[in-house]
Amino acid sequence: MSVLWSLGDRTRDLDADVVRLAPGAGIGEHTEEEFGVLLTVLNGAGELRTPDTTWQLTPGALAWLPAGITRCVDAGAEGLVYTTAHRRRPAPGTGPAEGSEAGEPVCLLGLVCPECGRLAAERDARYCARCGTPLAD
Repeated sequence: MSVLWSLGDRTRDLDADVVRLAPGAGIGEHTEEEFGVLLTVLNGAGELRTPDTTWQLTPGALAWLPAGITRCVDAGAEGLVYTTAHRRRPAPGTGPAEGSEAGEPVCLLGLVCPECGRLAAERDARYCARCGTPLAD
């Protein structure tokens, strides 16, 4: 799993992330006891499972996961890119370092290939180095 982007303002009351799971990777079963999570699929495919139901995740899918619901997410053969939004919780290693004047991290979503999910290594890349698909402007 890699977090491609997160909100960087330390005074915010909302957390939002763009998460990429490699093909076949997953987020193991877990329960968020304190708050609900809104999940939106951007690219790829996969499954969201709770004890009662399995949902197929495809681009545009939206899921509300209330506090206390046990769940896991698994990427399909193409990988999976999705956003999460929820009340803020401390996350070590995200956002600018204390005292940093650099501001929020750059959003890398435009560097994620819409076909294969590869993150371009170059900030000025216009095409995916793996499959040749044009990247978003």
